[in-house]
Amino acid sequence: MLDTLIPTLGFARAFLWLCALVPGLILANALYNVYLHPLRHVPGPFWARASAIPSWYYTAGGKRHIWLWQLFQIYGKRIRVAPNLVLFCDPEAYAAIYGIKSNVRRSTFYVGLTKNIREKTTLNTIDPVEHAQRRKMLNTCFTDQSVTAISAFISEHIDRWHQILLDEHDSTTKWSASVDLGERIDHLVFDIMGDLSFGRSFNIKEPGDNLLREVPHNIMQYLKFYYPMCRSPFLSLIIWLKPRGLDRLVELITPRAVRQFNDFVFDSVTKRLELYKKQENIPEHERRQDMFYFLCKCQDSSTGHAAYTEDELRAEASLLIIAGSDTTTASLASIFWYLVRAPRCYRKLVDELRRTFKTAEDVIYGPKLMRCTYLRACIDEGMRLVPPGPCEPPREVLAGGLNVLNDHYPKGTIVGTAPWCDSLNVDVYGDPGVFRPERWIVDETAGTTKEMVAQIRTNFHPFLTGPGSCAGKNIALAEILLVVARTLLRFDLRKTPGSTLGEGSPELGWGERNRKQFQVVDAYISFKQGPDVQFRKRPFPEAKFH
Repeated sequence: MLDTLIPTLGFARAFLWLCALVPGLILANALYNVYLHPLRHVPGPFWARASAIPSWYYTAGGKRHIWLWQLFQIYGKRIRVAPNLVLFCDPEAYAAIYGIKSNVRRSTFYVGLTKNIREKTTLNTIDPVEHAQRRKMLNTCFTDQSVTAISAFISEHIDRWHQILLDEHDSTTKWSASVDLGERIDHLVFDIMGDLSFGRSFNIKEPGDNLLREVPHNIMQYLKFYYPMCRSPFLSLIIWLKPRGLDRLVELITPRAVRQFNDFVFDSVTKRLELYKKQENIPEHERRQDMFYFLCKCQDSSTGHAAYTEDELRAEASLLIIAGSDTTTASLASIFWYLVRAPRCYRKLVDELRRTFKTAEDVIYGPKLMRCTYLRACIDEGMRLVPPGPCEPPREVLAGGLNVLNDHYPKGTIVGTAPWCDSLNVDVYGDPGVFRPERWIVDETAGTTKEMVAQIRTNFHPFLTGPGSCAGKNIALAEILLVVARTLLRFDLRKTPGSTLGEGSPELGWGERNRKQFQVVDAYISFKQGPDVQFRKRPFPEAKFH
C-alpha cells in the first residue's frame, strides 16, 4: 500500500507546485509588461499594459471600438492597449504604418481569422512577398473592364429591388409602412454579390420563403465566432495548435449558422465552376463575365497555369462574399441613416440628382455619375462616420523597426490605427460627430479651402491604402453610387416617426450616448441595425422598371 501511496503523493505535490507556479509566472509576466517591457513608456490603462485580456474582453462584447475611443480621449493620440500593441489616432501615423514603403507586414491576427490553417487567401497571407503575388493576381479581377461589366448586373438588381418594395407597400400617394432599410439593403447587396461571385442571384430579396435569407445573419455569426480568437491573448498558441488538432476541434464546436455559411460557399462555388467549364468553348464575349469568371481566368504569370486551385477559389469566394457584402451594407445603411436625419442635406442631394438625370434609369456608372459632387460628398461623409471596419488592421513591425510620430518601435511590435476613432478625431474634423457633406467640397465662399479638404482626406481611408487596400473598392463604390442615386430618384424617404433604431442612448456608456450617432457592433467589420424608414414613389420623374 505504501508503494502505491508514494507515487500518488509525488504527483499531488507536483500538481500543487504547478498550481503555485502558474499564477506566479502570470504575475511576473504582467509586472514585466508594465515596468520592464520596451513599450513601457507608451501610455494606456494599467491592465491593458499588463495583459491582452481587456482588449479581448471588449472584442468579445462587440464594443472594442468604443473602448479604444475612450482611451484616446484619456491618453491622447497614442495608446498601448495590449502589452505588444500600440495604436494611434493621427493622419501622420496612418501614413507611417500603412504606406507602400512601410517596414511592416500583416500580423498573425489574419492567420487566426481562418477556419483552418490550410485555407490560403489574399487576406490571411502575411508574408509580404507572397501577399504581393496574390494581390497582383486578385487585381486582375477588378479592372475597368470588370467594373463596367459588373455595373450592369448591379443596376438590374436595384431596379428589381425597387419594384418589390413598391409591390409590398402602397406608396404611390402616401407613405409606406415602416421598413428596416438596413435589413432590406442586406438582401439586395447579398443578391448582387451572389450574382457577381457565383453567376446566380440567391433571390433573398424576393418575396416568399427562402432558406438562404439567413445567410447574411450567418456571416455575422461566422465573424463573431472567429474574430475574438484573433484578438485572444493566446493567439500564438491558437495558431500553433491549429494544424495539430485545434482546427478539427473548432470544426466540431462550430455553431450551426457558421457551418451553414461554409456549406453555402462550397455548394455555390461548385455550381459556378460547372457553369464556367460549360462555357469554355464559346466566344469570350458571350460568356458570363462576373467576378468568378475573372478569378477562374486569372493565370500565374510565372507558370502560365490557372492562378487558383479549386480550394483556393472557394476560400477567395468566401472572402469576396464577406468583404463585398457586409462592408457595403454598413456604408449604405450609414449614408441613408444620416440622410433621413438631415433634411437640408437630403434636399440638396435630391436636387443635384434631379438636375443631372431625368429618370432613375438614366443613372449608369460612368463620368456623369462621378461628377455628382454632392452625392460623392454624402457617401464619403456616411463612410467616415461608419467605417466598414471599426478597429485597426494590425501590422507587425519588421527588422529594423519603425518610426511613428518621432518615436521608434522595435521589431515585433504590433501597430495600427482604428478607423472608428480616426473618424471622430476633433483635431482633424472640428465637428466630427456632425453629418456635414460640405466638408468634402472646396468652396472658398463658404470658407472650405482646397487645403482644408486635402487635410481631412489624409485621415479618410474607408478602403485602406498601401499593400492592404481593398482590391474591390471600385466595384463597392460603383454599387454604393448606383444604389443611392437610383433609390433617391425613385423614392422619397423619411425616418419612421418615433424610430430610434441605430441611435445612441443616454442609458448607454460613454461614447454611445449620442442619439445623432449611428451605433455599430465591432465584429471585424461593422454590423448595424436600421435605419427604419418610410418611402413613397416620386411623382416626377416617373419611375420605370425593366
